[in-house]
Amino acid sequence: MIKILLADDHKILREGLKVLLSRRAEGHSAEPTSEMRVVAEASDGAEALRRARDVLPDVVVMDVMMPKMNGIEATRALRGEMPSVRVVGLSMYANANFIYEIFKAGASAFLIKDCAFEELVEAVLAGMNGEKYVSECLKGLLSDMFLDSLMDSRPREDDISAREMEVLCLLADGLTNKDVAKRLFLSVNTVACHRQNLMRKLGLKNTAGLTKYALRKGYISL
Repeated sequence: MIKILLADDHKILREGLKVLLSRRAEGHSAEPTSEMRVVAEASDGAEALRRARDVLPDVVVMDVMMPKMNGIEATRALRGEMPSVRVVGLSMYANANFIYEIFKAGASAFLIKDCAFEELVEAVLAGMNGEKYVSECLKGLLSDMFLDSLMDSRPREDDISAREMEVLCLLADGLTNKDVAKRLFLSVNTVACHRQNLMRKLGLKNTAGLTKYALRKGYISL
């Protein structure tokens, strides 16, 4: 049996995944060695670390954007403490920086949240087999990243931190500084500072420019 810890700040998503995994376990198609069971849940990265220490999961399904400690930081800490634990990163955004950072932190897989449930199953099994896995819809983006690396042309977002990228995506989705601060458990001044840093690094002048940039990169959709 594969023990899974679900780490996501949206309870409805955790509940949905638990139901799907339990239905899969009840079906006749699952091999005994691939049976999956949710043994714990967490709503932020810090809680994910604490729960992982308690239940010793085989796999942590980790949301990239969570309050208090994001999924990238939590993955880095978790893999440092428990290198045998596999991490499957989840995100709402097809973001090259998130992909790079989560794998650099030690994840085995990265999925977009609107992927099919079977992709999550495949990602978990790939991780257990020591393999890497990414959503099918991200293959084109990964090809572009690979070509960029061959040409030694580092994209500008390489200089953007994981926290700044979270702020970028949320601002581009229409949230105010106050909304972002509440979502990420930050002060409004800290969010404003991240916003200014983003505009400076990307050569943009306002939030509208950030939104256009995020749309062009495919981080958000209309």
